[in-house]
Amino acid sequence: MYIFTKIADLQQFLSSQLGSIGFVPTMGALHIGHLSLIEKSKSETNLTVCSIFVNPTQFNDKKDFDKYPNTIEADIEKLASVDTDVLFLPSVDEMYPNGTEKIKQYEIGYLDTVLDGKFRPGHFNGVCVVVHKLLDAVKPTHLFMGEKDFQQCLVVKRLLEIIKSDIQLITCPTRREPNGLAMSSRNERLSKGGREKASAIHYVLKSIKSEQTKSNFADLESRFVQYLDSNSFETEYILLADANTLELLLDFDPAKKMVVLIASKLEGVRLIDNLRIN
Repeated sequence: MYIFTKIADLQQFLSSQLGSIGFVPTMGALHIGHLSLIEKSKSETNLTVCSIFVNPTQFNDKKDFDKYPNTIEADIEKLASVDTDVLFLPSVDEMYPNGTEKIKQYEIGYLDTVLDGKFRPGHFNGVCVVVHKLLDAVKPTHLFMGEKDFQQCLVVKRLLEIIKSDIQLITCPTRREPNGLAMSSRNERLSKGGREKASAIHYVLKSIKSEQTKSNFADLESRFVQYLDSNSFETEYILLADANTLELLLDFDPAKKMVVLIASKLEGVRLIDNLRIN
Protein backbone atom coordinates (compact mmCIF):
# COMPACT_ATOMS: atom_id res chain seq x y z
CA MET A 1 0.00 0.00 0.00
CA TYR A 2 1.34 3.41 -1.00
CA ILE A 3 0.83 6.24 1.51
CA PHE A 4 0.85 9.90 0.46
CA THR A 5 0.48 13.02 2.59
CA LYS A 6 0.87 15.60 -0.20
CA ILE A 7 -1.57 16.20 -3.05
CA ALA A 8 1.22 16.74 -5.58
CA ASP A 9 2.87 13.40 -4.73
CA LEU A 10 -0.47 11.58 -4.86
CA GLN A 11 -1.32 13.06 -8.26
CA GLN A 12 2.11 12.27 -9.68
CA PHE A 13 1.64 8.61 -8.72
CA LEU A 14 -1.94 8.40 -9.96
CA SER A 15 -1.05 9.98 -13.30
CA SER A 16 1.07 6.92 -14.08
CA GLN A 17 -1.78 4.48 -13.41
CA LEU A 18 -4.11 3.09 -16.05
CA GLY A 19 -7.81 2.32 -15.79
CA SER A 20 -10.57 3.27 -13.38
CA ILE A 21 -9.94 4.70 -9.90
CA GLY A 22 -12.25 4.00 -6.99
CA PHE A 23 -12.25 6.38 -4.04
CA VAL A 24 -13.39 5.83 -0.45
CA PRO A 25 -13.19 9.02 1.67
CA THR A 26 -13.14 8.46 5.45
CA MET A 27 -12.36 10.23 8.70
CA GLY A 28 -10.54 7.23 10.12
CA ALA A 29 -11.42 5.05 13.13
CA LEU A 30 -12.08 2.44 10.46
CA HIS A 31 -14.45 -0.50 10.90
CA ILE A 32 -15.86 -3.33 8.80
CA GLY A 33 -18.25 -0.92 7.08
CA HIS A 34 -15.35 1.11 5.71
CA LEU A 35 -13.48 -2.02 4.68
CA SER A 36 -16.53 -3.30 2.82
CA LEU A 37 -16.46 -0.09 0.75
CA ILE A 38 -12.78 -0.74 -0.03
CA GLU A 39 -13.61 -4.29 -1.10
CA LYS A 40 -16.51 -3.05 -3.25
CA SER A 41 -14.21 -0.56 -4.94
CA LYS A 42 -11.52 -3.20 -5.54
CA SER A 43 -14.10 -5.45 -7.18
CA GLU A 44 -15.29 -2.74 -9.57
CA THR A 45 -12.25 -0.56 -10.35
CA ASN A 46 -8.61 -0.97 -11.31
CA LEU A 47 -7.13 0.96 -8.39
CA THR A 48 -8.57 1.95 -5.01
CA VAL A 49 -7.68 5.07 -3.02
CA CYS A 50 -8.81 5.58 0.57
CA SER A 51 -8.39 8.91 2.35
CA ILE A 52 -8.29 9.52 6.09
CA PHE A 53 -8.91 13.15 7.00
CA VAL A 54 -10.88 14.51 9.94
CA ASN A 55 -12.36 17.59 8.32
CA PRO A 56 -12.68 20.55 10.70
CA THR A 57 -15.13 22.52 8.55
CA GLN A 58 -17.94 19.97 8.89
CA PHE A 59 -18.02 20.08 12.69
CA ASN A 60 -20.41 22.73 13.99
CA ASP A 61 -19.36 21.72 17.53
CA LYS A 62 -15.61 22.08 18.18
CA LYS A 63 -15.86 19.71 21.16
CA ASP A 64 -17.15 17.02 18.81
CA PHE A 65 -14.17 17.62 16.52
CA ASP A 66 -11.73 17.45 19.42
CA LYS A 67 -13.22 14.16 20.65
CA TYR A 68 -13.26 12.44 17.26
CA PRO A 69 -11.31 9.17 17.61
CA ASN A 70 -7.79 8.96 16.18
CA THR A 71 -6.63 5.39 15.52
CA ILE A 72 -4.30 5.91 12.58
CA GLU A 73 -1.90 3.01 13.24
CA ALA A 74 -4.75 0.52 13.55
CA ASP A 75 -6.41 2.08 10.49
CA ILE A 76 -3.30 1.55 8.36
CA GLU A 77 -3.17 -2.11 9.42
CA LYS A 78 -6.83 -2.59 8.51
CA LEU A 79 -6.39 -0.98 5.10
CA ALA A 80 -3.36 -3.16 4.41
CA SER A 81 -5.35 -6.26 5.40
CA VAL A 82 -7.80 -5.70 2.53
CA ASP A 83 -5.05 -4.78 0.04
CA THR A 84 -5.91 -1.11 -0.31
CA ASP A 85 -3.79 0.31 -3.12
CA VAL A 86 -3.32 3.88 -1.89
CA LEU A 87 -3.89 5.77 1.35
CA PHE A 88 -4.09 9.56 1.19
CA LEU A 89 -3.33 11.01 4.61
CA PRO A 90 -3.23 14.81 4.33
CA SER A 91 -2.84 17.41 7.08
CA VAL A 92 -5.27 20.27 7.67
CA ASP A 93 -2.70 22.67 6.20
CA GLU A 94 -2.43 20.54 3.06
CA MET A 95 -6.20 20.54 2.53
CA TYR A 96 -6.74 24.15 3.65
CA PRO A 97 -3.57 26.07 2.73
CA ASN A 98 -5.46 29.36 3.12
CA GLY A 99 -7.05 28.40 6.43
CA THR A 100 -10.58 27.28 7.29
CA GLU A 101 -12.21 30.63 8.01
CA LYS A 102 -13.30 31.65 4.51
CA ILE A 103 -14.53 28.56 2.69
CA LYS A 104 -16.57 28.16 -0.46
CA GLN A 105 -20.36 28.10 -0.07
CA TYR A 106 -22.43 25.58 -2.01
CA GLU A 107 -26.09 25.90 -3.01
CA ILE A 108 -27.25 22.61 -1.55
CA GLY A 109 -30.87 23.79 -1.36
CA TYR A 110 -33.58 21.84 0.43
CA LEU A 111 -31.19 19.14 1.69
CA ASP A 112 -29.46 21.74 3.86
CA THR A 113 -32.69 22.70 5.67
CA VAL A 114 -33.92 19.39 7.10
CA LEU A 115 -32.70 16.63 9.41
CA ASP A 116 -28.94 17.04 9.95
CA GLY A 117 -28.97 20.16 7.80
CA LYS A 118 -31.29 21.74 10.36
CA PHE A 119 -29.67 20.33 13.51
CA ARG A 120 -26.05 20.84 12.39
CA PRO A 121 -25.85 24.24 10.67
CA GLY A 122 -22.97 24.47 8.23
CA HIS A 123 -22.21 20.76 8.44
CA PHE A 124 -23.11 19.82 4.88
CA ASN A 125 -21.40 22.83 3.37
CA GLY A 126 -18.24 21.63 5.14
CA VAL A 127 -18.83 18.16 3.69
CA CYS A 128 -19.13 19.62 0.21
CA VAL A 129 -15.96 21.67 0.66
CA VAL A 130 -13.80 18.73 1.68
CA VAL A 131 -15.32 16.21 -0.75
CA HIS A 132 -14.77 18.67 -3.61
CA LYS A 133 -11.14 19.15 -2.53
CA LEU A 134 -10.59 15.39 -2.22
CA LEU A 135 -12.17 14.69 -5.61
CA ASP A 136 -9.92 17.31 -7.20
CA ALA A 137 -6.92 15.64 -5.56
CA VAL A 138 -7.76 12.03 -6.40
CA LYS A 139 -9.72 12.51 -9.66
CA PRO A 140 -11.55 9.18 -9.28
CA THR A 141 -13.93 7.59 -11.74
CA HIS A 142 -16.02 6.01 -8.94
CA LEU A 143 -16.91 7.25 -5.45
CA PHE A 144 -18.04 4.75 -2.79
CA MET A 145 -20.07 5.80 0.27
CA GLY A 146 -22.09 4.02 2.94
CA GLU A 147 -25.85 4.47 3.23
CA LYS A 148 -25.70 4.90 7.01
CA ASP A 149 -25.05 8.55 6.21
CA PHE A 150 -28.17 8.64 4.04
CA GLN A 151 -28.55 12.41 3.84
CA GLN A 152 -24.84 12.88 3.22
CA CYS A 153 -25.05 10.57 0.21
CA LEU A 154 -27.80 12.74 -1.28
CA VAL A 155 -25.79 15.88 -0.51
CA VAL A 156 -22.73 14.47 -2.31
CA LYS A 157 -24.95 13.49 -5.24
CA ARG A 158 -26.09 17.14 -5.34
CA LEU A 159 -22.45 18.29 -5.13
CA LEU A 160 -21.57 16.20 -8.18
CA GLU A 161 -24.41 17.91 -10.04
CA ILE A 162 -23.21 21.37 -8.92
CA ILE A 163 -19.63 20.78 -10.10
CA LYS A 164 -20.88 19.00 -13.24
CA SER A 165 -18.88 15.86 -12.48
CA ASP A 166 -19.32 12.53 -14.24
CA ILE A 167 -17.90 10.59 -11.27
CA GLN A 168 -20.12 7.59 -10.55
CA LEU A 169 -21.45 7.65 -6.97
CA ILE A 170 -22.05 4.16 -5.59
CA THR A 171 -23.86 3.88 -2.24
CA CYS A 172 -23.55 0.66 -0.27
CA PRO A 173 -25.79 -0.84 2.44
CA THR A 174 -25.23 -0.05 6.11
CA ARG A 175 -23.10 -2.59 7.92
CA ARG A 176 -24.25 -3.46 11.45
CA GLU A 177 -22.93 -4.91 14.67
CA PRO A 178 -24.45 -8.30 15.69
CA ASN A 179 -26.94 -6.41 17.92
CA GLY A 180 -28.11 -4.24 15.01
CA LEU A 181 -26.19 -1.07 15.89
CA ALA A 182 -25.05 0.69 12.71
CA MET A 183 -21.27 0.59 12.48
CA SER A 184 -19.82 4.04 13.04
CA SER A 185 -16.52 5.54 14.11
CA ARG A 186 -18.44 7.35 16.84
CA ASN A 187 -19.30 4.02 18.47
CA GLU A 188 -15.72 4.00 19.78
CA ARG A 189 -16.76 6.71 22.24
CA LEU A 190 -19.54 4.60 23.77
CA SER A 191 -19.01 2.44 26.84
CA LYS A 192 -19.50 -1.31 26.47
CA GLY A 193 -22.94 -0.96 28.03
CA GLY A 194 -23.68 2.01 25.81
CA ARG A 195 -22.94 0.00 22.68
CA GLU A 196 -25.48 -2.59 23.79
CA LYS A 197 -28.07 0.03 24.72
CA ALA A 198 -27.55 1.83 21.39
CA SER A 199 -29.05 -1.17 19.58
CA ALA A 200 -32.41 0.32 20.61
CA ILE A 201 -32.13 2.67 17.63
CA HIS A 202 -32.25 -0.20 15.16
CA TYR A 203 -35.05 -1.80 17.17
CA VAL A 204 -37.08 1.40 16.74
CA LEU A 205 -36.46 1.50 12.99
CA LYS A 206 -37.50 -2.13 12.56
CA SER A 207 -40.59 -1.58 14.72
CA ILE A 208 -41.71 1.39 12.65
CA LYS A 209 -41.23 -0.63 9.47
CA SER A 210 -43.28 -3.54 10.82
CA GLU A 211 -46.08 -1.33 12.18
CA GLN A 212 -46.54 1.00 9.21
CA THR A 213 -49.78 -0.68 8.13
CA LYS A 214 -51.25 -0.60 11.65
CA SER A 215 -50.50 2.92 12.89
CA ASN A 216 -49.98 6.41 11.50
CA PHE A 217 -46.47 7.79 11.57
CA ALA A 218 -47.17 10.61 14.02
CA ASP A 219 -48.27 8.12 16.68
CA LEU A 220 -45.24 5.91 16.10
CA GLU A 221 -42.90 8.89 16.18
CA SER A 222 -44.31 10.08 19.50
CA ARG A 223 -44.22 6.62 21.06
CA PHE A 224 -40.65 5.83 20.02
CA VAL A 225 -39.20 9.23 20.91
CA GLN A 226 -40.63 8.64 24.38
CA TYR A 227 -39.25 5.09 24.39
CA LEU A 228 -35.72 6.22 23.51
CA ASP A 229 -35.71 9.18 25.85
CA SER A 230 -36.92 7.01 28.73
CA ASN A 231 -33.88 4.80 28.09
CA SER A 232 -31.25 7.52 28.52
CA PHE A 233 -31.25 8.80 24.93
CA GLU A 234 -31.67 12.43 23.92
CA THR A 235 -33.55 12.22 20.63
CA GLU A 236 -33.27 15.00 18.07
CA TYR A 237 -35.58 13.49 15.51
CA ILE A 238 -37.37 10.45 14.17
CA LEU A 239 -38.63 11.42 10.74
CA LEU A 240 -40.17 9.83 7.67
CA ALA A 241 -39.02 10.97 4.24
CA ASP A 242 -39.12 10.25 0.54
CA ALA A 243 -36.01 8.11 -0.03
CA ASN A 244 -35.24 9.80 -3.36
CA THR A 245 -35.63 13.46 -2.39
CA LEU A 246 -35.66 13.47 1.43
CA GLU A 247 -38.95 15.38 1.31
CA LEU A 248 -40.47 14.92 4.76
CA LEU A 249 -43.69 12.91 4.85
CA LEU A 250 -46.46 13.32 7.42
CA ASP A 251 -47.58 9.73 7.04
CA PHE A 252 -46.77 6.51 5.23
CA ASP A 253 -47.29 6.62 1.47
CA PRO A 254 -46.83 3.23 -0.20
CA ALA A 255 -46.67 4.97 -3.59
CA LYS A 256 -43.29 6.45 -2.59
CA LYS A 257 -39.97 4.89 -1.70
CA MET A 258 -39.68 5.77 1.99
CA VAL A 259 -36.94 5.94 4.61
CA VAL A 260 -37.11 6.48 8.37
CA LEU A 261 -34.22 8.46 9.84
CA ILE A 262 -33.14 8.87 13.47
CA ALA A 263 -30.65 11.08 15.27
CA SER A 264 -30.26 10.58 19.01
CA LYS A 265 -27.54 11.09 21.60
CA LEU A 266 -26.41 8.46 24.10
CA GLU A 267 -23.64 9.08 26.61
CA GLY A 268 -23.08 12.39 24.85
CA VAL A 269 -22.41 10.65 21.51
CA ARG A 270 -24.61 11.64 18.59
CA LEU A 271 -25.77 8.56 16.69
CA ILE A 272 -27.62 8.48 13.37
CA ASP A 273 -29.27 5.61 11.53
CA ASN A 274 -31.92 4.98 8.91
CA LEU A 275 -33.93 2.21 7.35
CA ARG A 276 -35.71 1.97 4.03
CA ILE A 277 -39.18 0.71 4.81
CA ASN A 278 -40.59 -0.33 1.43
